[in-house]
Amino acid sequence: MSDLLVHPAGVTGKVHDITVENAKTPKSPDWGYVGFGVYRLKAGESASESTLDREVILVLVEGKAEISAGSEAFGELGQRMNVFERTKPVCVYIPNGSDWTAWATTDCTLAICTAPGMGNHKARILDVPDLVTRGKGANTRYIFPIAMEESDVADSLLVTEVFTPSGNWSSYPPHRHDDDNFPAMTYLEETYYHRLNPEQGYGHQRVFTEDGTLDETMSVSNHDVVLVPKGHHPCGAPYGYDMYYLNVMAGPIRKWRFQNHPDHDWIAKRDA
Repeated sequence: MSDLLVHPAGVTGKVHDITVENAKTPKSPDWGYVGFGVYRLKAGESASESTLDREVILVLVEGKAEISAGSEAFGELGQRMNVFERTKPVCVYIPNGSDWTAWATTDCTLAICTAPGMGNHKARILDVPDLVTRGKGANTRYIFPIAMEESDVADSLLVTEVFTPSGNWSSYPPHRHDDDNFPAMTYLEETYYHRLNPEQGYGHQRVFTEDGTLDETMSVSNHDVVLVPKGHHPCGAPYGYDMYYLNVMAGPIRKWRFQNHPDHDWIAKRDA
């Protein structure tokens, strides 16, 4: 199995705990920015963590929870009971040097997106932009840009949700953001948290470099995470199964600049 593919550790509790330290592998030896976790909580259960030197965006993927951060109590949050309702998520920003607690008031899935924090933002509920349609034909997908660079909401984190309909492609044409060469490109590590509908489905993701030194094609199942340390990283949703993924990106600067694969850039130019 590829060491870029991370299966959930069980079906309840903290099923993902990807840190800067444990994400380092032979294929991602320089991983140093993105952290990602997922709690699957039953009603009445809770989770608490300290942010230390990391900023955090909590994403209520589905379900409801009472969330507090530091001295701020935000009350019961959440409105999307199933991620494939494709309604806007509720997200909470928490700065470094703080702590947070979530009490599940219904069964819920809570994602923890982390990256280096600099103390420039306070704990708050994020104003998530409306759903955006991207692409054409079988490349159409639907996006909630939770915390992209157009919104000055974080020090390092770039976070977005993507819904890919059955039979469609996304993160496509293949593109990469693995060179610290702004403004032409930015170096951004990335994680993909995948969900499938119906949940017994599967999807495909390829992570590959143009020189062939990294080339992994993975079949992803419900709740799997894929690490993207470098290279191109397109996704495909087989007919009959809708795909969702939550992206977390971070690097030296909070900008998203990428380049399409030169062999496939004609697709983007044609559809522009």
